[in-house]
Amino acid sequence: MKLSLKRVDLVISRFPKKRVLVFGDVGVDKYTHGKVSRISPEAPIPIVEVEKVQFKLGLAANVADNIKSLGGTPLLVGVIGKDSGAEEFRSLIGESKISGKYLVVDKSRKTTLKERVVAETQQVCRIDYETALKIDNITIKETWKKLELALNEADVVIIEDYSKGLVETTLCRQLIQMAELKGKPVLVDPNSRSQPGLYHGCSIITPNVPEAEALSGIKITDAPSLQRAGHRILDEVGARIVIITRGREGMAIFSKNETKPFLIPTFAREVFDVSGAGDTVIATLGLSLVSGADVVEASLLANCAAGVEVGKRGTATVSTKELRDYIALLDKIQPHLKKSSALEKKKKK
Repeated sequence: MKLSLKRVDLVISRFPKKRVLVFGDVGVDKYTHGKVSRISPEAPIPIVEVEKVQFKLGLAANVADNIKSLGGTPLLVGVIGKDSGAEEFRSLIGESKISGKYLVVDKSRKTTLKERVVAETQQVCRIDYETALKIDNITIKETWKKLELALNEADVVIIEDYSKGLVETTLCRQLIQMAELKGKPVLVDPNSRSQPGLYHGCSIITPNVPEAEALSGIKITDAPSLQRAGHRILDEVGARIVIITRGREGMAIFSKNETKPFLIPTFAREVFDVSGAGDTVIATLGLSLVSGADVVEASLLANCAAGVEVGKRGTATVSTKELRDYIALLDKIQPHLKKSSALEKKKKK
């Protein structure tokens, strides 16, 4: 299947009118860039001479940032602490013009901060500052109040589970049930450490291959095992659609009405960094679905958006212009790729 630019323009023209509830663990991504010219005399480790420090929105907040970049309005529901990380987080959402009205403050928790030390283009180490314990009952009640308010305004719901303690059974189940009553689709980006029942009744779930293996209990090594895993997740989660994101092998879309998955190839031309690609996928998928695209069209758009994102360093966002330009370029190069592939087959013969 192929998307025409006319169809793409129609779908993305509707993005600015859409509001997306994003519920999940939030945090800050810190990038410490430098160069290595020597080894420490104290231990056999590189000494990184710092040249630049960057702060970006991370975890579910990166999904919200992608929605904002694509022209939609994110309604971000998450929990932060009352610390320097929280101050940095509020500063970043302010820069991105993302509302903080749905955030919950829990003084007992650290605001998640992930620091990546990068020498040239190589990541040397990652340092995590976080509280990964389940939120307490007081915070659950406060978070539900925010979810109810945001759900009344939203067109679609995205649940981002990073297994940091926020996406727990009570909140997740209530949110999915209430969204269903209101006729609003729920998309889930799962975590491999969570039980599939946590997401029961969602509209679409988008695991990557390791997450799909954990949710299904099936090791994915070939087409038959991929098919078994996809249908097992459909049954276990009770979702209408399962989209397994497969990196360089693209996507596999499963539905209960079809025995075999619909396969979408990858559209990435050049891969620098895959971090944050899943956030871009689910942000684009959610916006596209409530902007008139069907599941396959939305998946194609999401896959193209991921192709743009992985061509950037670190977690990144994608604009509608970048998405459209990328699809237009693919439209031009596809015939040449097909000719090249045909020539290679002739040579082998």
